[in-house]
Amino acid sequence: MPWRVPPADRKTGVVPDPYAIWLSEVMLQQTTVAAVRDYHRKFTSLWPDVRALAAAEDADVMAAWAGLGYYARARNLLKCARVVVNDHGGRFPSDHATLLSLPGIGPYTAAAIAAIAFDQPQVVVDGNVERVMARMFDIHTPLPAAKPELTARARLLTPDRRAGDYAQAVMDLGATICTPRNPACGICPWRDGCAARVAGTAADLPRKSPKKKVPTRRGIAYVVQRADGAILLETRPETGLLGGMLGWPGSDWSEDPDPAPPLAADWITIDAEARHTFTHFHLHLQIMIACVPLNAQPQRGDFVAKQDFSPAALPTAMRKVYDLVAEML
Repeated sequence: MPWRVPPADRKTGVVPDPYAIWLSEVMLQQTTVAAVRDYHRKFTSLWPDVRALAAAEDADVMAAWAGLGYYARARNLLKCARVVVNDHGGRFPSDHATLLSLPGIGPYTAAAIAAIAFDQPQVVVDGNVERVMARMFDIHTPLPAAKPELTARARLLTPDRRAGDYAQAVMDLGATICTPRNPACGICPWRDGCAARVAGTAADLPRKSPKKKVPTRRGIAYVVQRADGAILLETRPETGLLGGMLGWPGSDWSEDPDPAPPLAADWITIDAEARHTFTHFHLHLQIMIACVPLNAQPQRGDFVAKQDFSPAALPTAMRKVYDLVAEML
């Protein structure tokens, strides 16, 4: 992982970069390490430190984030970088309480930064650590109700020294050995003290409460191409899903969407539907496409010259629409 500093390197005086650790922890919220690696490299190449990121254009950061999902994280990333520069002289605070006061940083992220970047003895509990604790202590209370108990158990094991190395080691243990399915108990360094291994319940833990049924919402995406090839796009409102991101003008997302095209045109409904799943609902987008003359005046959105349009700058849900209409544009 590009943000990691191995213990051997620490002995030679190399210390973790708080900016790189913060960036990785924000990106890793609800996202896998495999997906984050390349984004982290891209961001640190474009904006190598917090001052560079704070000075970046919002649209550039949102475009670089496209595809990573949970776009409120990108908005908070910029807010946090600017607070660190304006209020903390461009240096991340080392204490947990001050880290918690920064935009987009909650208890877990603050603990992870304090432990990994500054070696503070903070309790770092992600999904991997929850699984390890549930098995170590054979805890059968289902998640999320078990979180306080799992955190308390993790606190008992957190050392005062090398807390950052310990936090990363336990997370790695959960990611590589104490895995959700078929845990490799035979090679686990904690196997002798694991209560669930002794009880034969490791593969069944942690228990989880039944998931609620995910509802389906529907919407309409309007794809407009002007006679000169320009594409109509709009920046979504700052608040709400995909806030601040570029996208196709569209209807609301509901069980019964209210069609509100961005301009009068001869609309054609294509025989395909873009589907995307957010955390709390499935989204099905009907796609309507139209070609309009040069003097067309949309009620919302702006035309972007075809050579300036980059599908990669679209969030995943909107890029799925593009993939279905690309050959028509």
